[in-house]
Amino acid sequence: MGTVEHFEHTADVGFRVRAADLADLFRSAAEGLFDYIVVNRGEVREADSEPVALHAGSTEDLLVDWLNELIFRSETTHRLYTRFDLRLADDGLGLEATIAGEPIDRDRHVLDHEVKAVTYHEASLRRDGEGWVAELILDI
Repeated sequence: MGTVEHFEHTADVGFRVRAADLADLFRSAAEGLFDYIVVNRGEVREADSEPVALHAGSTEDLLVDWLNELIFRSETTHRLYTRFDLRLADDGLGLEATIAGEPIDRDRHVLDHEVKAVTYHEASLRRDGEGWVAELILDI
């Protein structure tokens, strides 16, 4: 299981994710994103699931696109997600995922931060020892 930490970045928020492999990094980044959006992600039910398929020109771009797709879906359908099952293509340029969650219920979900997007500015993804680390900026 990967780890996520936030760091200050001018008017935005930095987001650092570490994991043993890329699939875990993508999953941990999604979990960390929704932990930032909703205080009690553990209370989000896996009521419905939906597929996600993405392709990008680089693995770094795929990570940014993945998180932005989750933000887009959350904002446009007024849903929160809590489970992210995914498989990365061998070349790291595509993914297929199933995400699960439910509509926002303001009686149960404690919303914390609105995230507009994950920016490409200063985005990085690199090997770090035995695993991977990504640093991203959240536009809030």
